[in-house]
Amino acid sequence: MTGPILILICVILIGLSIRMFQNGIRKAETDRVLERLAEGQPLLNQERGALTGIERMFQRAGLGKPTDSLGLWLTCWGLGLFLGYMVADWIGLLAMMILPLLALRLYIAWRYQRRLQRMIEQLPQMLDHTVRSLKSGRTLADAVLGAIEAADDPLKHAMSRIQRNVQLSVSLPEAASDFAEFYEQDEFRLFALGLKVNHRYGGNASELLENLIKMIREREQGTRQLKAMTGETRITAFVLAGMPIALVGYFMAVNPDYLMTMWNDGTGRTLLLIAVTMQVLGCLTMWRMLRSI
Repeated sequence: MTGPILILICVILIGLSIRMFQNGIRKAETDRVLERLAEGQPLLNQERGALTGIERMFQRAGLGKPTDSLGLWLTCWGLGLFLGYMVADWIGLLAMMILPLLALRLYIAWRYQRRLQRMIEQLPQMLDHTVRSLKSGRTLADAVLGAIEAADDPLKHAMSRIQRNVQLSVSLPEAASDFAEFYEQDEFRLFALGLKVNHRYGGNASELLENLIKMIREREQGTRQLKAMTGETRITAFVLAGMPIALVGYFMAVNPDYLMTMWNDGTGRTLLLIAVTMQVLGCLTMWRMLRSI
């Protein structure tokens, strides 16, 4: 029973490490592109105060600060550790130590992506409100702040960060750049870069924002078309990746001695390790194929 659980934990940790490595490479490429685009622009002031990674994740997902419910989180986790130890000894303790943290991390990531998608869908409407305010004679700063005030949640709640910074005498371009870097999204970075360029060199802000609206809507339409065209391929990949895991879970629930007999044998252990390695490599290959479509 211990061997398969340790293998599962190793596979999870390997997947997380590969994911972190790929995110680091992608972020480095994005930073290089943004540095070329922002060349000659005023530098963004560093954020005041130390914002930890956990607080950043919670706030981006719209969950507030984790310290607000820290006692409740720790109590639930401690109760889970105790129940895991009572039910399955140290294996249950280890499982309840890792699985709740992993589940919480996945939930925060899912909630952040869902919230971010909703914000991007609301962004063209907010920019359109800004353009209409500009054409009525208002300044760019007043138009943007007024559009934020008229927007719906979650975009209004997220962009209140810009309003607070402007009220603290931070310029609008720098406040928008701070917001864009906080949420790490290209659409927000383009919006902030457009404000920087207009603030530094002038120009027609209405035309710039209209082009940005058009780009966001075309990108959203292309994304939906791509999802519709690749739906069958993605479902097939999920089934092929999940079927071996489901079979292992079924055998462990119905007849655990079947796998333990293989694990206790030298040749069987080697075959199991090869199977796990091939499963991981197959999942990574299918994931890369889906991302390249």
